Amino acid sequence: MKTTRIVLLLSTLLFLCMTSVRADFIGFKIGVNYWEPDISGSFIGDDPLDTQIDLVDDLGLEDISSSNLVLTLEHPIPLLPNIRYQNIDLDSSGFSFSSGFFYEGQQYDGEVTSTFDLSHDDIVLYYEVLDNWINLDIGLDIKIFDGEVTLDGFDLALAPISTIVPIDETIPLLYLSARFDLPFSGFYIGAEFSGADISDNSLEDISIVLGYESNSGLGFEGGYKKFSLELNDVTDVNADLEYDGIYLNGYYHF
Repeated sequence: MKTTRIVLLLSTLLFLCMTSVRADFIGFKIGVNYWEPDISGSFIGDDPLDTQIDLVDDLGLEDISSSNLVLTLEHPIPLLPNIRYQNIDLDSSGFSFSSGFFYEGQQYDGEVTSTFDLSHDDIVLYYEVLDNWINLDIGLDIKIFDGEVTLDGFDLALAPISTIVPIDETIPLLYLSARFDLPFSGFYIGAEFSGADISDNSLEDISIVLGYESNSGLGFEGGYKKFSLELNDVTDVNADLEYDGIYLNGYYHF
């Protein structure tokens, strides 16, 4: 499924390039970012017996590191948005000894192995409102989740039990990006925000960076990134989660 989405995206990029042959300017940026977030939060199933499960204390989920390819296409066609794509890998696993929590109506007791996967495709469609020493972009961030929660363990009778709950949701978010170029230096300060609050479900994706871009288009930036998610009865999961930590990005802009 993810491969199909990437193919569709690249086809869109090609289409935009073809329709922009006569345009004065086409900008393309390719980058690789690295994110090392700490994980915190809890979740609960929708069965009346289910108990609140802490990601760290109950499941022993380990902090993760994520490296992702980022593709951006900017063009001067007024009615068509610019487009950016990246895949965010948020797949963490853990091992713990349960004291007897319930999930999806089953009581886990003893050894529990788990995975918590919130990986998603991130497609941003945006327009440039300002494009000089102050850059301001406004648009739509579409996050397509294709993950799952998996628990494997034993019940009180030492019989093996397992639960798999898919997380397959598409969430549209408001997107804002601002960048302030420091005069005559190549350095800049930037911030991005994606957020939505829909039907008691909320999601925020925030990053703040200090960066440098050379005259040749080679750039580096580093800062802080936070991803928080609150779900209420979405695919049988209620969750309040947060990923936050150091964020690094290297790119070439041509």
